[in-house]
Amino acid sequence: MYDYLIVGSGLFGITFARQAHDCGKSCLVIDKRPHSGGNIYCRETEGINVHTYGPHIFHTSNRSVWDFVSSLVEFNRYTNQPVAVYKGRLFNLPFNMNTFHALWGVKTPAEARAKIEEQRREAGITEPRNLEEQAVCLVGRDIYEILIKEYTEKQWGRKCCELPAFIIRRLPVRFTFDNNYFNDLFQGVPTGGYNRLTDALLSGIECRCNTDFFENRPYFEGLAERIVFTGKIDEYYGYRFGRLEYRSVRFETETLDTDNYQGNAIVNYTSAEVPYTRIIEHKHFEFGTQPHSIISREYSSEWAEGAEAFYPVNDEKNNALYRRYRELALREPRVIFGGRLAEYKYYDMDKVIESAMQAHGAI
Repeated sequence: MYDYLIVGSGLFGITFARQAHDCGKSCLVIDKRPHSGGNIYCRETEGINVHTYGPHIFHTSNRSVWDFVSSLVEFNRYTNQPVAVYKGRLFNLPFNMNTFHALWGVKTPAEARAKIEEQRREAGITEPRNLEEQAVCLVGRDIYEILIKEYTEKQWGRKCCELPAFIIRRLPVRFTFDNNYFNDLFQGVPTGGYNRLTDALLSGIECRCNTDFFENRPYFEGLAERIVFTGKIDEYYGYRFGRLEYRSVRFETETLDTDNYQGNAIVNYTSAEVPYTRIIEHKHFEFGTQPHSIISREYSSEWAEGAEAFYPVNDEKNNALYRRYRELALREPRVIFGGRLAEYKYYDMDKVIESAMQAHGAI
């Protein structure tokens, strides 16, 4: 009945569907959630687009990707400038001259470089054995203790000394007074929210929500010549070799009787004494002027059955397990595996779109 069955309506799936549809192919997109768009889905509440699955800021230096998405929807000028709070003190992110001045009172790049280098020498680490040693080796003890250690342990649910060093092979350090978190050429949020981008990508394409591929797998497999699978690769193979590990995220969202709660879209809380990792104030993504505001407190947790799998745990054990599933996937000529869960790696949005374009072009 269809050229392609696309399992999952996240960015990879719907970008692939758009490319295939524009080439005259018939597509059916299915998703077990009650909405399309995957994790970029926004829930409109009292005039504010709430980023239901956490903040998403589109950024890229790939002009082809930017031209593609901006041909579908208009983007605003939102620039990501998160703030970190540690025991009442405020710091700008990424690590830049504003951060270094707040930490040490330094005023010049030379002073900041000297301070970091001094702490790196004092640590005396030549071959980092874990995330803690890797971070100290890169940015010194103060930045690690205040802005990395406890925040990372909340995110991963593990001590930094128990996490592999490769998780932070490098850390962004900027010796300018520039608070823009990203270095990319293009950045913004779709005007009117991400659902407009989802709707544009799915325009003219059949999409069925509340539809679980695994509840009637033989039926769905018989609907199309080829399958694009964007779910968990271990689930596709019935957990044959065991289950891959993921981190999940829980949100506590509330509407506040104030027009401006924290003055910024994203504020990270880096100390362990605060149980959540950050607070998102959604109206600031679109420069909202509503008389009220909506915030979400974000809590990190281990993934459990029934929860959303957000982040792959890319340690050596899980990566080795993924490679076994990947070997099976490479022997599936009829199935294309793509996206964060199917490829078991973290993806920025532009990279997902680029990957989907390449997957379609490779056929």
